This record gives sequence, C-alpha cells and structure tokens, in this order.
Amino acid sequence: MTGFGSKAFTDPDDVFSNLLDADVGLVVTDGVSFGAQMSWLDMRCLRLRIFSEEAPRVAFISLPSALLFVSFPLTDSPALLCNGVRLRRGDLVLHAPGDRFHQRTTGAARWGLISIAPRDLANYGWALLDRELRPGATRLLRPSPHCSAELLRLHVQAGRLAHTRPKLLARREVSRALEQELIHALVTALGTGKPAAHPEAWRRPAEIMSRFEGALAHGPAQQLPALCAEIGVPARTLRVYCTAYLGCSPLEYAKLRRLNLARSALLKADHTMTRVAEIARSHGFSQPGRFAVAYRGLFGEAPLATLLRPRFISAESA
Repeated sequence: MTGFGSKAFTDPDDVFSNLLDADVGLVVTDGVSFGAQMSWLDMRCLRLRIFSEEAPRVAFISLPSALLFVSFPLTDSPALLCNGVRLRRGDLVLHAPGDRFHQRTTGAARWGLISIAPRDLANYGWALLDRELRPGATRLLRPSPHCSAELLRLHVQAGRLAHTRPKLLARREVSRALEQELIHALVTALGTGKPAAHPEAWRRPAEIMSRFEGALAHGPAQQLPALCAEIGVPARTLRVYCTAYLGCSPLEYAKLRRLNLARSALLKADHTMTRVAEIARSHGFSQPGRFAVAYRGLFGEAPLATLLRPRFISAESA
C-alpha cells in the first residue's frame, strides 16, 4: 500500500506505533518534554521514515521479521547510538529480520529508517551488483562518503516532499522515479559498505540486553542480584553493558522505565476511578511521596496533573 504524509506527536507511544508494526518500548531519560515529527513515504518496494525528536530517550525496538530494515543518523550531533555504538552520519545499520536492539538518543536527534522486502533486496542486488545481498546478522556498515551522501540526500528529499509538496509527490511518475533512485542508492551503499565491526561483537551483548529487558518486564521491583541471576550474567558485566547501551546503571534504567510506564498509565486512566497511589504501587513504587518527587523531576509536573489532563493526541502537521 502506497502513501505519504507528515505528523507531529507529543506522546511517545503514538509516534512509535507508526513504526511499521514494530514493538517499541520507549524510556524518556531527561526532563525535556517529548516532541517528535515523523515524515513517511510508502512506495511500491520501499518504506521510508524520517524522525525528528526533541527529548533524550532509550528505545528497545523489536522489528518484524517480514521486512529488512536499515537505520541511520541524519546528523552527527546529538549522538544516536545503536547497541552502545555511536553512529556517525553516513553509517548504516542493516538489521537482521526480527532484530531486537537498543537505540539511544542524547538530545534533539534526527534519524532515518528504510524497509524493503528481502526478496526485493535480493532481486535488486542481482540486477545492480550482479550478486545477492544477504542480510545475515545485524551489521554496522560504512559505505564510501559518496554513496552514503547520495542515499541520505535522496532520503531527506523524499521526506521533505512528503512534508511540503504532497501534490508533487502524488504524481505517479515523480514517485516512481524517486523510488528507483532510492533503490539504486540503497543497494549500492549496502553492497559496497565495509563492516565497521564483526557481527559477533554485537550478538552476545545484544542478547544479554534483550534478556535484561525481559527480566524487567517480569517484575517491577527486582534488585540487582535477582536480575543478574535471572539473566545469567555477573553484575559487573550487566553494569558495563547498561552503561554503553542505556547511558546509566541497571537499577537507574529500571526506575526510569517504571516512571515512564507509570506516566503512560496515568495518561490513559480515568481520573474519576483511579488514584495516583494505585498507579505508583502497581509500578513498584511503595511510597507515593517519593514517587511524586521522582516523577516531577523527570517529567516536570506532578503525577496528579498528568492524571487530570486530557490524553495526548497526535496532531496532523500543517
């Protein structure tokens, strides 16, 4: 199905629900009001997304297995990190089908995403490079400056057209020509890009961090020894990986995650039937007063103010 558009969001749950059916757990990590703009373009073979975000956050993303995804930063600063590795402008992350990974932003970040069916990528690989492009394990690739610059230029151009000139993009010949240029640039960049790290260097830490997320989902208030026992790694190893992947310690991240889940619950709750203390306890905060202080420090308002406000609604951009 083809289509295009641009939307502005103030609720993290809304923006990532538009991420091509991916499962995304998002944790805002600083006291900056969340805001995001997403431009999107779905063509015959390619789906494109451009994200502009205002608040630092961590996202644990589980991609669907039916498509291949390529993610990349559109700026060098603030930093965009994938599985603890800081990406430079021009870097491409080719995700294996069904990849589960952590992506972290350190400020007002801009990044892009392209998806394509594995069969289409294989066919275009044969047509343009005379060889099949096999995704295999998730890889960080660094194409030549020329190849990466061309792909990013076309990607940004497509997003700009979706946002500012939708009538032009609605013309079939324009959309078709743009998609062919994008496919050529994408296949060339993937086919000639050099691996920046061995895939196995990512695999074990990524698996451990996925188990860490699963352990946090099992119970809201586990202590570090219990978490490490469930995951099967020493505490020092988990601390090292969490610092790289999440920018904080395991327990700091667990607390931030619970605060974000509590905020989502408060936004969705009926204030006439729900008490803040109930939400706090259900997310592992036994002392409502301490919960309120931590909540205000992260989100800039009291939990009761969140409960009483109307739920955030994404707005169509002009």
